[in-house]
Amino acid sequence: MVFKRLLGSLGVGGPTVDTVLDPGAARPGGTLSGRVHLAGGSADQDVEHVALELVARVETGHREHGHGEGVDGVGVGREGVDSEGVVVFDRHTVGGSFRLAAGEETSIPFAVTLPWETPATELHGQPLGIVLGVRTELAVAGARDRGDLDPLTVTPLPAQEAVLEALGGLGFTIRSADLEYGRIGGTGQRLPFYQEIELTPPPRYAHQADEIELTFLAVPGALEVVLEADKRGGPFADGHGGHDAVSRFTVPHEGPAGPQGWTALVDGWIKELVEHRASYGSHAVYGHESGVGAAVMAGAAGIAVGMVATEAVDEVGDLFEGDSEDGDGNGDGEDW
Repeated sequence: MVFKRLLGSLGVGGPTVDTVLDPGAARPGGTLSGRVHLAGGSADQDVEHVALELVARVETGHREHGHGEGVDGVGVGREGVDSEGVVVFDRHTVGGSFRLAAGEETSIPFAVTLPWETPATELHGQPLGIVLGVRTELAVAGARDRGDLDPLTVTPLPAQEAVLEALGGLGFTIRSADLEYGRIGGTGQRLPFYQEIELTPPPRYAHQADEIELTFLAVPGALEVVLEADKRGGPFADGHGGHDAVSRFTVPHEGPAGPQGWTALVDGWIKELVEHRASYGSHAVYGHESGVGAAVMAGAAGIAVGMVATEAVDEVGDLFEGDSEDGDGNGDGEDW
């Protein structure tokens, strides 16, 4: 990348900024590193701060099936979400309080920690349809500009991959993935949105659920997994078009021993979800006596994500195409 965006709100002849992320995908709870390159304008400037914002495109237009409180739920509002559905979910100040001379070029290295709940944008190199970005804010002499926006690629945690691979081995395929603005009741969710991966069940479960929805909520020591079985007019029907059965499970990041252990764990979770309505809303903790059985969902090796890959690539291209040498000149950061 090159110095490319004139910070319009700082005036013609103001400094330019370009943030370059280090190669490779990041992981939830891991380190995101890179450098912020600055080039002085036609006059000396006092830089107040340089900050990085992590932003996500989220869905805000509807409530999700049962397990999410939705944007109108208690304690959930639309604050922090702009008209394009973009929400800032983390912020780090990486530099500031220095003088940038006219024409001077400098760079600020950074290494920040991603939230554990940061959603995955790809699985084994294939896009999931989730769009994240790193937005750079430069404040100079009381004026602020968020003119540089870079795509952020995040891969799943090993335990998340293991769950998805197990699901793939059980015959599940990924139908779609998105970010829903709102909170899932009864969980330790921290971010104002959650990632939802919709899975098409294999034939042996098709008569019990039209789809399975999967959400990961990670913390440093464990992974919380929320599963939802959606069956319209079937076993979960309530006379109003159907109902969703929801179960929550917690598993340590190291999980059970070996691939077969993950498969058995996930398979048990799925069976518990679709066959025993008594578990609706229950919280099963792996490794503790809960009477819930052993396993739950997943899918990566062998789980189809190709159907969303092309759309995701196109969407990312559309969102970031304005971040070019020409720029939009308005410095408003509204490339989303």
